[in-house]
Amino acid sequence: MTTHSGIDLELRKLGRLAPQGFYIGLHIRFTSPLMSFQTYNPTWVNHYTENGYVLRDPMTAWGFSTTGTIRWSDKRLIDPFGLFKEAATYGLKYGVTVACGPIRSRTVCSFARDDREFTDEEIAVISAIVHKLHDMTEPPEKLTSAQVEALKCIAGGDRHAAAAAKLGISESALKARLTSARDRLMARTTAEAIQRAKDYRLL
Repeated sequence: MTTHSGIDLELRKLGRLAPQGFYIGLHIRFTSPLMSFQTYNPTWVNHYTENGYVLRDPMTAWGFSTTGTIRWSDKRLIDPFGLFKEAATYGLKYGVTVACGPIRSRTVCSFARDDREFTDEEIAVISAIVHKLHDMTEPPEKLTSAQVEALKCIAGGDRHAAAAAKLGISESALKARLTSARDRLMARTTAEAIQRAKDYRLL
C-alpha cells in the first residue's frame, strides 16, 4: 500500500466517525501545516476564514498548549468569542479535538457531529488514527543527492530530456529519481514535491 492510499484509507475512517466533517492539520510548523485535510461545511469554512477565527479558536490555543484529546463541551475550555455556539448553527454542535507531536511539529485535528457527543470509545479510535497519520506523514530529514539534483533541475525550468542530459543519465533514470523523490515527500506531483522539499529546507 502506498503512503497516499494509506492516508486516504484513514481519512475515510475518520469521515465515518465525524459526520459533520473534520479539520486535520499535520505537522504544523511556522504556523502552517505541512499537510491538511478539511471536510467541514464550506459555508462555515468561508465564514471562519473571512473572520480570522483561527486566532480566536479555543482549540488553536489548546492544541498548542497541550497534547491529548478534549471534547468541545469541556468546561475547562475558555471561549470568550462564542465560537462553539456559532459553529453549532452550521451543524458543528458536538466536537472533539486531538493534538499530538512535539511543539515544533504539532498535529492538531478537530472532528464534529450534529447529533450527540462523541463517546469515549470513538474518541480513542479517532486519537489512534490521528497518531497513525502523524507518524505516516513525518517529514523526511533528508533526500538522496540524486533526488535533490533531479528536483533542482526541474525546479530550475529544465524539461525531462534537458535535465537528464545535464545530469548525464537517461530520461527513464531521471523519471525514476523524481518518482522516488515524490514518494519520499508524499507528494502527488513533481511540482508539489519541489514545494515540499523547499518547505522542509531540503533543497
